[in-house]
Amino acid sequence: MRNVYSKLALSVAVGAGLVLSAIGGSGTALAKKSGGVLNFVVGSKIPSYDLHQETTFGVIHPIRPFYSLLIRVNPENPSSPTDFVCDLCEGAVPKGEDGFTKYTFKIRKGVKFHDGTPLTAHDIVATYKKIIFPPEGIPSARKAFFKMVDSVSASDDHTVTFKLKFPSGAFIPAVATPFNIVLSKKDLDKNGFNWHKKNINGSGAFTFVQHQPGSFVEGKKYAGYHHKGQPYLDGYKAIAAPKMAVRLQAIRGDRAAIEFRGFPPKARDDLVNALGDKITVQESDWNCVLMTTPNQKRKPFGDARVRKALSLAVDRWGGSKYLSQIAIVKTVGGVVFPKHPLAATEAELVKLTGYSKDINASRAEATKLLKAAGASGLKFDFSNRGVDQPYKVVGTWLVDQWKKVGLEAKQRVQPSGPFYATLRKSKDFDVSIDFNCQSVINPIADVTKFLGSAGNNYGSYEDQPLEDIYDRLLRAGTEDEQRKIMREYETRAISDQAHLGITLWWYKINPHRSYVKGWKIAPSHYLNQSLDNIWLDK
Repeated sequence: MRNVYSKLALSVAVGAGLVLSAIGGSGTALAKKSGGVLNFVVGSKIPSYDLHQETTFGVIHPIRPFYSLLIRVNPENPSSPTDFVCDLCEGAVPKGEDGFTKYTFKIRKGVKFHDGTPLTAHDIVATYKKIIFPPEGIPSARKAFFKMVDSVSASDDHTVTFKLKFPSGAFIPAVATPFNIVLSKKDLDKNGFNWHKKNINGSGAFTFVQHQPGSFVEGKKYAGYHHKGQPYLDGYKAIAAPKMAVRLQAIRGDRAAIEFRGFPPKARDDLVNALGDKITVQESDWNCVLMTTPNQKRKPFGDARVRKALSLAVDRWGGSKYLSQIAIVKTVGGVVFPKHPLAATEAELVKLTGYSKDINASRAEATKLLKAAGASGLKFDFSNRGVDQPYKVVGTWLVDQWKKVGLEAKQRVQPSGPFYATLRKSKDFDVSIDFNCQSVINPIADVTKFLGSAGNNYGSYEDQPLEDIYDRLLRAGTEDEQRKIMREYETRAISDQAHLGITLWWYKINPHRSYVKGWKIAPSHYLNQSLDNIWLDK
C-alpha cells in the first residue's frame, strides 16, 4: 500500500511517446535555430477563446500559445504523468506542507501581459477563483477537478497559497491542466468574466495578430517572454481545415508542417509512402475517450433500462478490431485511461454492462430491457459533431450498432460551434456524442466527467450515491484504496446506471514534416502546445 500524496500523482510509465523516425531519423542532437513561421492545421472551429470553459483542441491549438500557466507538464518529458515544472512560478513545483494541505508558489518577477500590465500573484488568484469558484452563470469545465481546494490567496505580489480541505494526490496534476491559462485580474475586473470569450491578452510565447474565422489564427513572437531565448519561432499560423483530406494535402504539399491532434493509420501510411524521410511519425496512447450522453430529462432516457440497452447493443471488442484500422480509436476500456494502474483489467471490464464478449447475449438482454421499458423500436435524435475523426466515423458505427436491437437513431451532424451550443446550452438532443479528453493523466480528476454536478457533464441528472462514492475516492490515501473505490464508482456510473456510454479509447498518430524539431508527443492532444520549444530546421 503506497501513500500517494507525496507522489503528486500515481507514477506509471504511460504513453511513452514512441517516435518513429519514419524513415530515417534524427540521431544526433542539432543546434536549435531561431526564425521561421510554423504553419499547422486544425480540424475544428473555435467556439470561443475562453479556455476555462472550453474543452476542445479547436481552441487549445490556436489559442494556448498566447497564454502561460502556473505550472505545466515538462515539455521535454510530456509523456510523464508526474513530471511538472514551473511556468509562471519560480524554482521547483512545491511538494506540499501541513500534511499536504498547503501549497505555496513563488511567482516570477518581471513577467508582463502582452498589453504591458505586470503579472503578479493577484492575477494567479483571480484566475483560479474563476476556475474553482466561478460566479453563477459562468461556465468552468474543470471546477470539479478542484473539489479538494478550500481557498486560494496572495500574501503579497509574488506569493500564492492554495489551502486544501484534505490532502489529495490529484491536486498538482489538476493545477498543471493546460486549460488553466492565467488571465489578467485587471481584465476580469474591468471587462467582466465573459470578456475572454472574444478577446485575448496573455503572457505566453506569442502575441495575437489576427483571427479570420473559418480561415486561420496568427500569432507572432513575444519579445518579452519570460523563458529567456524562447520562443525560437518568429510566429505561427493555425489554419482551419475541418476536412481531413484538406489537412493531409496541406502537409503533403508543405503548406502546413503538422497537425497536432492526430491522423488514422492509413493517412499516416500514405504520407510516409509519399514523402519518405521528409516525414517523421510520433505515436502514443491517448488520454481521450469517445462516449454517448443520453439526455435524462427527455423520455425515455431517464429510465436506466433504456440507457443500459444503448450500451448493451454496442460491440466494443469487435469494433476495436474494425475501427482501429480506419479511425483514431483503438482500446476497449472503462472510465480510466487503460494503461493506468487504476484502470479496470479485462476480467473486470467484462463484468460491466455492455462489455461482455458475447455480443449476441448482450443484444438479447438489450431487447428485453427495451421491451420492459416500453421502448421497443424507439426512434431518437442523435447529435454528433462535424469532425471526421473520430466523431463521424464512430457515430455512423453507433447508429448501425443500435439498429441491431431495433433502435432507430437519426444522426444530426453539426459544426463544432452549433454542436457545443446544442450540447451545453439548449440541450435539445435525445442522445449526443460526447467525450472525456483530458490532458495530464490524472484519473481521480479525469473521472469527474461522470458526475452529474460536473461542469462538463451534459446528461442532466443527479446521482448523490455516485457523488458520495467520488468523495471517498478523492480522499483515499493509498493506491489500493483508490483502485477499490474506483471500481465501485465505475460500476455505478457506466454499468448500474449507464449514465454515459463509453465507446473506445483513442490512439494518437502524428506525422509531421521532419524539419519540425523540439516538439514531443504526449498522451494528449492538449499537452505541450505552448509552441515555445519548437524550432525549424530547413
